[in-house]
Formats: sequence, structure tokens, C-alpha cells
Amino acid sequence: MTTPTRPDDRALDQLRDVTFEAGVSAYAEGSCMAKFGGTHVLCTASIDAGVPRWLKGKGRGWVTAEYGMLPRSTHTRNSREAARGKQSGRTVEISRLIGRSLRAVIDLEKLGERQIIVDCDVMQADGGTRTASISGGWVALWLACEKLVKDGELDENPMFANMAAVSCGIVEGQCRLDLEYTEDSAAQADANFVLTDKGGIIEVQASAEDTPFTADEMNELTRLAVKGIAELCELQAAAIK
Repeated sequence: MTTPTRPDDRALDQLRDVTFEAGVSAYAEGSCMAKFGGTHVLCTASIDAGVPRWLKGKGRGWVTAEYGMLPRSTHTRNSREAARGKQSGRTVEISRLIGRSLRAVIDLEKLGERQIIVDCDVMQADGGTRTASISGGWVALWLACEKLVKDGELDENPMFANMAAVSCGIVEGQCRLDLEYTEDSAAQADANFVLTDKGGIIEVQASAEDTPFTADEMNELTRLAVKGIAELCELQAAAIK
């Protein structure tokens, strides 16, 4: 019986080719093009002097996110959600996930009464768009906060931890790191991990697609995620230097 191989012949614990290109937008306070293999996401962070009404006068800032896929980011054209008049449940869920993940590593009191909006636009999709958005969004947010420091509006960068996100899954009985689309669509189970560079858990989404998976398999997926996210955080750190 032959051992299954991955579409690009990667090792089970190997990330795709990943790059974080910082400062790609001429106008955004922080920006990053995150590329995870064939998945490319443009992440921009914009600083707003105001805060949501429910936060006014409380001395705290806010970080939120918006996520979207361009019409030809996939093999066939999808109509723009603006043209349909409403966002899909998936878009709303991923936007909220990105926002929660980024807020977990920033001191909102140190940010002060200002809001930073992180936009994640998927230019090309090949699996893992939400995890690429979170990872690239961290870079964009850090750069926007650093600009506030350089402009003398903050004494220090309010971001206190490095974090990233990665997908893992069980495909053909194998636990694999950083699934591309063909693997993700065939997975018996898949999970998205949002962790700090020290392995601290921010959020984990995991589900079986057809048959339940075991605690040992979940432990192996977690081990893969911790390894992968440590490597992603090193790439992020290099991008913001």
C-alpha cells in the first residue's frame, strides 16, 4: 500500500511557501501582502480618530476587521457582495474572527480613543484565506501602531504579542499542516488555529467532515499548528524590521 503524498510534495509538517511583504500600500497606515502558496491576501490597516459610539469617553480604542474575496479570486467569477446587497454569513463570520484575533494581542487602553480598521481582501484563493488574513493582518496592524509611535501620538506600540494563524487537517488519514484547497476540500477533519508565537491559544476552530477524529489526532494537529505558527511569526518579525 503506497503512502499518500501531498499535491506539492511537501512534508506533513511543512508550510507552503509563505511571504509577508510589508508596506505595499502607498496610503494605508499599515499594509501587508500575505502569500501562503497560491493564496494571496492584501491586508491594510487604517487609523480612525474616532471610536464606536459605545466606547466614547471610556479611554479605550478598538480594532475591527473586514474580509472580502475579489470576484475572480477563485476559478469562477463570484458576484460582488455589494451587488447582491448583503454579506454572506461566511464573510461576516471570518471578519469577526479576524477582529477577535487581532484584539487579543493589543492593549486597547494604550491605543487610546481611536479605532484601527484592518481590511483583508483576498486577491487569489487556494485554501486558508482566513488564516492568511489573520497573519497578514497582524503585520498591517503592527505597522499602523508603529506609525502612531513615530508620529508622537503614542509612547509605545500597544501590541504586546506576536501571533499568527494556520490551518491543519486530516487528509487520507494523515495529519497535515497548512492545507491548500485540494486538501481542504478532501479533508476528513479540518482546524484553524490562532496562536501566539509562544503557543498561547487565542482561538481554535475544529470540526469533522465525515467521521469523528480522536483526541490523539487533535493533539497532533495542535503540535503541527504550534510548529507552523512559530515559523510564521519568525517571518512576520523579519517583515516588520
